[in-house]
Amino acid sequence: MHIEIAGLPQERIFFDPSPLAELGVALHALSEPGHHPGMHGWATATTACLKPDLADRLCEADFLWRNTFSDVFMPFAGLVDGDGRPGATLAEELDLLDRLDDERFVMAALEFTCGTTYNEGGPSPLTDPARGARALELAATRGTRQLDFAQRLLTDPHTVRAWLRRLLEDCDEAFFADTWRRVRVQLAADARHKTEILRHKGLAEVLTSVSAALSVDEDGRRITADKLVPGSTTAMDHALGAGLTFVPSHFAWPHLMVLHAPGWRPVIHYPVSAPDLAKPTSVETLERRLTALAHPVRLRLCRDMARAPFSTGELAHATGLTAPEVSRHLSLLKKAGLVTTTRRGRYVLHQLDVTVVARLGSDFLEGILR
Repeated sequence: MHIEIAGLPQERIFFDPSPLAELGVALHALSEPGHHPGMHGWATATTACLKPDLADRLCEADFLWRNTFSDVFMPFAGLVDGDGRPGATLAEELDLLDRLDDERFVMAALEFTCGTTYNEGGPSPLTDPARGARALELAATRGTRQLDFAQRLLTDPHTVRAWLRRLLEDCDEAFFADTWRRVRVQLAADARHKTEILRHKGLAEVLTSVSAALSVDEDGRRITADKLVPGSTTAMDHALGAGLTFVPSHFAWPHLMVLHAPGWRPVIHYPVSAPDLAKPTSVETLERRLTALAHPVRLRLCRDMARAPFSTGELAHATGLTAPEVSRHLSLLKKAGLVTTTRRGRYVLHQLDVTVVARLGSDFLEGILR
């Protein structure tokens, strides 16, 4: 995913916490606790304290944050007359959300129906009958709640907007106000720290501090986010004013989200790093490792090497293959970073790097160790 930044002044790069974006990702953590193992305690305690009426209403709207993270949680990025920065309080950001015109709001709220057309922009389903019909068709595949929401949104967006604002205000009263008081100091400190890095060490250095999945090309014209989802945007959209906003999050890990909707300022929503978080693996490396493991012979070799280091000859004898055949398979596993080698006298021994394999998944590790 790419963000064009050629000519972007450094003073138009902002680091700011966003209470509304944090509420959105907190709701995601409640809906998908499996994505956020470090938040299980918070998610369990919060869910247990929700009143039944609020819990039911959250289920009604959970597609705004469960499968996709709707851009409605970052309205500051879509305002033509805005400065591209979040509000200081949730109430301020809800006011920004109210200022979005109906077409932008509907497009953002129906993001779950437009995964294949998100990058295209174009007319809103509110004004384009073909897009409206397509949105309803896709909403129907998600379930009756999603279809009902989409129908109401297309026929009466004003009522749905008021309903959503009240829902988010009730979440604030029920649990988020206390949560935000606890995390906002950390997020504000991180934003100040990143701003200082940008000011004194430059963009490349601050991107590295935000996430190892972010980089800038040598001439400083493009930021690349290493994500499976393709897309591109520009920070130089003069209709909204040039700008790029970074939003730190306590709840986001392991997600690194990039708002890249056409006509919106780009936003990078990143998890505040913790000392125990491992450096993320690149998508290219992940693909290489999965490809290397997608062969029964290499799985067998991994099983043997997970238990002890073996020479090429020993592995050939154990598998019934020739030494050159084993060497070819080992070469692929080594290129994927799955196997380490050590020399013992005149023998070169190969061993599976169990730490690396464990990051691919516990089921795979358990399977080869069983």
